[in-house]
Amino acid sequence: MDETDSVLVDNIKSFAAGGFGGICAVLTGHPFDLVKVRLQTGVYNTTAECIKGTLKDGPLGFYRGVMPPLLGVTPMFAVSFWGYDMGKKLVSGYTGVKPENFSVGQISTAGFISAVPTTLVAAPFERVKVMMQILSGKSSMGGVIAEMYRTGGIRSIFKGSVATLARDGPGSALYFATYEVVKEKLSTPGQDLSLFAVSMAGGCAGVAMWLGVFPIDTIKSTQQSSNTNISISTATKNIYAKGGIKAFFPGVGPALARSFPANAATFVGVELAKNFLNSV
Repeated sequence: MDETDSVLVDNIKSFAAGGFGGICAVLTGHPFDLVKVRLQTGVYNTTAECIKGTLKDGPLGFYRGVMPPLLGVTPMFAVSFWGYDMGKKLVSGYTGVKPENFSVGQISTAGFISAVPTTLVAAPFERVKVMMQILSGKSSMGGVIAEMYRTGGIRSIFKGSVATLARDGPGSALYFATYEVVKEKLSTPGQDLSLFAVSMAGGCAGVAMWLGVFPIDTIKSTQQSSNTNISISTATKNIYAKGGIKAFFPGVGPALARSFPANAATFVGVELAKNFLNSV
Protein backbone atom coordinates (compact mmCIF):
# COMPACT_ATOMS: atom_id res chain seq x y z
CA MET A 1 0.00 0.00 0.00
CA ASP A 2 1.50 3.33 -1.05
CA GLU A 3 1.37 6.50 1.06
CA THR A 4 -1.68 7.92 -0.74
CA ASP A 5 -3.68 4.73 -0.18
CA SER A 6 -2.60 4.65 3.47
CA VAL A 7 -3.80 8.22 4.04
CA LEU A 8 -7.12 7.43 2.33
CA VAL A 9 -7.63 4.33 4.49
CA ASP A 10 -6.83 6.31 7.65
CA ASN A 11 -9.36 8.98 6.64
CA ILE A 12 -12.05 6.37 5.99
CA LYS A 13 -11.38 4.76 9.38
CA SER A 14 -11.65 8.13 11.12
CA PHE A 15 -14.95 8.85 9.38
CA ALA A 16 -16.43 5.42 10.11
CA ALA A 17 -15.34 5.30 13.75
CA GLY A 18 -16.58 8.82 14.42
CA GLY A 19 -19.93 8.09 12.79
CA PHE A 20 -20.47 4.95 14.86
CA GLY A 21 -19.53 6.81 18.03
CA GLY A 22 -22.02 9.53 17.16
CA ILE A 23 -24.88 7.08 16.72
CA CYS A 24 -24.08 5.66 20.16
CA ALA A 25 -24.17 9.19 21.56
CA VAL A 26 -27.55 10.10 20.06
CA LEU A 27 -29.31 6.94 21.19
CA THR A 28 -27.96 7.45 24.70
CA GLY A 29 -28.34 11.19 25.07
CA HIS A 30 -31.28 12.43 22.98
CA PRO A 31 -33.90 12.38 25.79
CA PHE A 32 -31.63 14.58 27.93
CA ASP A 33 -30.99 16.88 24.97
CA LEU A 34 -34.70 17.30 24.30
CA VAL A 35 -35.30 18.41 27.89
CA LYS A 36 -32.35 20.82 27.69
CA VAL A 37 -33.57 22.49 24.50
CA ARG A 38 -37.16 22.83 25.73
CA LEU A 39 -35.92 24.52 28.90
CA GLN A 40 -33.50 26.77 26.99
CA THR A 41 -36.19 27.97 24.61
CA GLY A 42 -38.85 28.58 27.28
CA VAL A 43 -41.26 25.77 26.36
CA TYR A 44 -41.13 24.66 30.01
CA ASN A 45 -39.81 26.36 33.14
CA THR A 46 -38.53 23.41 35.19
CA THR A 47 -37.03 20.01 34.46
CA ALA A 48 -39.84 18.21 36.31
CA GLU A 49 -42.49 20.12 34.36
CA CYS A 50 -40.73 19.31 31.09
CA ILE A 51 -40.48 15.59 31.84
CA LYS A 52 -44.14 15.45 32.90
CA GLY A 53 -45.27 17.29 29.78
CA THR A 54 -43.12 15.15 27.47
CA LEU A 55 -44.44 11.93 29.01
CA LYS A 56 -47.91 12.85 27.74
CA ASP A 57 -46.65 11.65 24.35
CA GLY A 58 -45.42 8.39 25.90
CA PRO A 59 -41.79 7.23 26.26
CA LEU A 60 -41.15 7.87 22.57
CA GLY A 61 -41.93 11.53 23.24
CA PHE A 62 -38.38 11.83 24.55
CA TYR A 63 -37.12 10.91 21.07
CA ARG A 64 -39.05 13.68 19.32
CA GLY A 65 -36.75 15.32 16.79
CA VAL A 66 -34.32 12.39 16.90
CA MET A 67 -34.25 11.90 13.11
CA PRO A 68 -32.22 15.03 12.25
CA PRO A 69 -29.39 14.13 14.66
CA LEU A 70 -29.54 10.46 13.68
CA LEU A 71 -29.31 11.36 10.00
CA GLY A 72 -26.79 14.09 10.64
CA VAL A 73 -24.81 12.39 13.36
CA THR A 74 -22.84 10.08 11.09
CA PRO A 75 -21.39 12.89 8.95
CA MET A 76 -21.21 15.29 11.91
CA PHE A 77 -19.27 13.04 14.26
CA ALA A 78 -17.38 11.51 11.36
CA VAL A 79 -16.21 14.96 10.28
CA SER A 80 -15.44 15.88 13.91
CA PHE A 81 -13.15 12.91 14.53
CA TRP A 82 -11.67 13.17 11.04
CA GLY A 83 -11.12 16.87 11.69
CA TYR A 84 -9.41 16.05 14.98
CA ASP A 85 -7.06 13.64 13.22
CA MET A 86 -6.37 16.28 10.56
CA GLY A 87 -5.83 18.85 13.31
CA LYS A 88 -3.28 16.60 14.98
CA LYS A 89 -1.44 16.17 11.68
CA LEU A 90 -1.41 19.94 11.08
CA VAL A 91 -0.16 20.67 14.60
CA SER A 92 2.43 17.91 14.35
CA GLY A 93 3.63 19.18 10.97
CA TYR A 94 3.92 22.74 12.28
CA THR A 95 5.60 21.92 15.61
CA GLY A 96 7.53 18.78 14.74
CA VAL A 97 6.03 17.07 17.81
CA LYS A 98 4.44 13.63 17.46
CA PRO A 99 0.74 13.47 18.50
CA GLU A 100 1.49 11.06 21.35
CA ASN A 101 3.80 13.71 22.85
CA PHE A 102 1.42 16.67 22.45
CA SER A 103 1.01 19.17 25.25
CA VAL A 104 -2.49 20.05 26.45
CA GLY A 105 -2.30 23.24 24.39
CA GLN A 106 -1.42 21.33 21.23
CA ILE A 107 -4.26 18.85 21.79
CA SER A 108 -6.62 21.78 22.32
CA THR A 109 -5.48 23.40 19.07
CA ALA A 110 -6.14 20.19 17.15
CA GLY A 111 -9.56 19.98 18.80
CA PHE A 112 -10.41 23.57 17.86
CA ILE A 113 -9.44 22.89 14.23
CA SER A 114 -11.87 19.95 14.15
CA ALA A 115 -14.81 22.30 14.79
CA VAL A 116 -14.31 24.28 11.57
CA PRO A 117 -15.47 21.60 9.08
CA THR A 118 -17.90 20.11 11.61
CA THR A 119 -19.92 23.35 11.78
CA LEU A 120 -20.88 23.04 8.11
CA VAL A 121 -22.66 19.79 8.95
CA ALA A 122 -23.75 20.49 12.52
CA ALA A 123 -25.42 23.89 12.10
CA PRO A 124 -28.25 22.95 9.70
CA PHE A 125 -29.03 19.68 11.46
CA GLU A 126 -29.12 21.38 14.86
CA ARG A 127 -31.38 24.10 13.46
CA VAL A 128 -33.88 21.48 12.25
CA LYS A 129 -33.60 19.49 15.49
CA VAL A 130 -34.25 22.55 17.66
CA MET A 131 -37.31 23.54 15.61
CA MET A 132 -38.76 20.02 15.77
CA GLN A 133 -38.21 19.84 19.53
CA ILE A 134 -40.08 23.06 20.31
CA LEU A 135 -42.93 22.94 17.78
CA SER A 136 -46.31 21.71 18.96
CA GLY A 137 -48.02 18.98 17.01
CA LYS A 138 -46.38 16.21 15.02
CA SER A 139 -44.20 18.11 12.58
CA SER A 140 -42.15 15.97 10.21
CA MET A 141 -38.51 16.70 9.48
CA GLY A 142 -39.33 17.29 5.81
CA GLY A 143 -42.15 19.65 6.74
CA VAL A 144 -39.93 21.67 9.06
CA ILE A 145 -37.17 21.98 6.44
CA ALA A 146 -39.68 22.99 3.75
CA GLU A 147 -41.22 25.66 5.99
CA MET A 148 -37.82 27.10 6.93
CA TYR A 149 -36.77 27.22 3.27
CA ARG A 150 -40.10 28.81 2.28
CA THR A 151 -39.81 31.57 4.86
CA GLY A 152 -36.10 32.29 4.68
CA GLY A 153 -34.39 30.31 1.96
CA ILE A 154 -31.10 28.49 2.49
CA ARG A 155 -29.98 31.13 5.01
CA SER A 156 -32.80 30.08 7.32
CA ILE A 157 -31.57 26.47 7.34
CA PHE A 158 -28.04 27.61 8.24
CA LYS A 159 -29.27 30.09 10.85
CA GLY A 160 -27.04 30.05 13.93
CA SER A 161 -23.90 28.81 12.12
CA VAL A 162 -21.66 31.49 13.63
CA ALA A 163 -22.99 30.73 17.11
CA THR A 164 -22.45 27.02 16.45
CA LEU A 165 -18.79 27.62 15.57
CA ALA A 166 -18.40 29.95 18.57
CA ARG A 167 -19.64 27.08 20.73
CA ASP A 168 -17.89 24.18 19.04
CA GLY A 169 -14.44 25.78 18.60
CA PRO A 170 -13.60 26.17 22.30
CA GLY A 171 -15.93 23.28 23.12
CA SER A 172 -14.00 20.86 20.93
CA ALA A 173 -10.71 22.12 22.35
CA LEU A 174 -11.95 21.33 25.87
CA TYR A 175 -13.52 18.08 24.71
CA PHE A 176 -10.52 16.40 23.14
CA ALA A 177 -7.99 17.81 25.62
CA THR A 178 -9.97 16.50 28.59
CA TYR A 179 -10.42 13.11 26.94
CA GLU A 180 -6.73 12.65 26.18
CA VAL A 181 -5.57 13.84 29.61
CA VAL A 182 -8.03 11.74 31.64
CA LYS A 183 -7.49 8.69 29.43
CA GLU A 184 -3.74 8.93 29.97
CA LYS A 185 -4.17 9.27 33.75
CA LEU A 186 -6.41 6.18 33.93
CA SER A 187 -4.36 4.01 31.58
CA THR A 188 -1.46 1.76 32.52
CA PRO A 189 1.56 2.12 30.19
CA GLY A 190 2.18 -1.01 28.14
CA GLN A 191 -1.32 -2.42 28.62
CA ASP A 192 -4.29 -2.45 26.28
CA LEU A 193 -6.61 0.52 26.58
CA SER A 194 -9.45 -0.36 28.97
CA LEU A 195 -13.08 0.44 28.25
CA PHE A 196 -13.29 1.83 31.79
CA ALA A 197 -10.60 4.41 31.02
CA VAL A 198 -12.24 5.26 27.69
CA SER A 199 -15.73 5.64 29.14
CA MET A 200 -14.60 7.69 32.14
CA ALA A 201 -12.44 9.94 29.95
CA GLY A 202 -15.25 10.35 27.42
CA GLY A 203 -17.76 11.19 30.13
CA CYS A 204 -15.43 13.75 31.71
CA ALA A 205 -14.79 15.26 28.28
CA GLY A 206 -18.49 15.79 27.75
CA VAL A 207 -18.98 17.43 31.15
CA ALA A 208 -15.96 19.71 30.67
CA MET A 209 -17.17 20.80 27.26
CA TRP A 210 -20.70 21.69 28.42
CA LEU A 211 -19.51 23.51 31.51
CA GLY A 212 -17.27 25.62 29.30
CA VAL A 213 -19.68 26.52 26.50
CA PHE A 214 -23.21 26.17 27.90
CA PRO A 215 -24.04 29.92 27.75
CA ILE A 216 -23.03 29.96 24.07
CA ASP A 217 -25.25 26.94 23.44
CA THR A 218 -28.18 28.78 25.03
CA ILE A 219 -27.57 31.73 22.70
CA LYS A 220 -27.39 29.35 19.73
CA SER A 221 -30.63 27.56 20.65
CA THR A 222 -32.40 30.89 21.19
CA GLN A 223 -31.21 32.21 17.82
CA GLN A 224 -32.09 29.00 15.95
CA SER A 225 -35.56 28.73 17.51
CA SER A 226 -36.50 32.32 16.68
CA ASN A 227 -38.97 33.02 13.88
CA THR A 228 -37.16 36.27 13.15
CA ASN A 229 -33.61 36.91 12.01
CA ILE A 230 -31.96 37.97 15.27
CA SER A 231 -28.23 38.52 15.74
CA ILE A 232 -26.05 36.88 18.38
CA SER A 233 -25.80 40.18 20.26
CA THR A 234 -29.58 40.65 20.25
CA ALA A 235 -30.16 37.07 21.42
CA THR A 236 -27.61 37.61 24.20
CA LYS A 237 -29.29 40.85 25.34
CA ASN A 238 -32.74 39.23 25.29
CA ILE A 239 -31.56 36.28 27.38
CA TYR A 240 -29.84 38.52 29.93
CA ALA A 241 -32.93 40.73 30.18
CA LYS A 242 -35.01 37.70 31.16
CA GLY A 243 -32.97 36.74 34.20
CA GLY A 244 -29.37 37.91 34.20
CA ILE A 245 -26.49 35.43 34.17
CA LYS A 246 -28.72 32.62 35.45
CA ALA A 247 -30.80 32.86 32.28
CA PHE A 248 -27.84 31.56 30.26
CA PHE A 249 -27.96 28.23 32.12
CA PRO A 250 -31.52 26.86 31.70
CA GLY A 251 -31.44 23.12 31.25
CA VAL A 252 -27.86 22.84 32.50
CA GLY A 253 -28.88 19.93 34.75
CA PRO A 254 -30.23 17.74 31.91
CA ALA A 255 -27.29 18.77 29.72
CA LEU A 256 -24.73 17.63 32.28
CA ALA A 257 -26.78 14.52 33.08
CA ARG A 258 -26.73 13.71 29.37
CA SER A 259 -23.14 14.64 28.70
CA PHE A 260 -21.46 11.96 30.79
CA PRO A 261 -23.25 8.83 29.49
CA ALA A 262 -23.62 10.15 25.94
CA ASN A 263 -19.95 11.02 25.54
CA ALA A 264 -18.81 7.91 27.35
CA ALA A 265 -20.83 6.00 24.73
CA THR A 266 -19.31 8.12 21.96
CA PHE A 267 -15.69 7.34 22.77
CA VAL A 268 -16.37 3.68 23.58
CA GLY A 269 -18.04 3.42 20.17
CA VAL A 270 -15.15 5.21 18.46
CA GLU A 271 -12.45 3.11 20.13
CA LEU A 272 -14.30 -0.18 19.48
CA ALA A 273 -14.86 0.79 15.85
CA LYS A 274 -11.19 1.74 15.44
CA ASN A 275 -10.05 -1.57 16.92
CA PHE A 276 -12.42 -3.47 14.64
CA LEU A 277 -11.36 -1.57 11.52
CA ASN A 278 -7.68 -2.01 12.36
CA SER A 279 -8.19 -5.76 12.71
CA VAL A 280 -9.82 -6.33 9.31
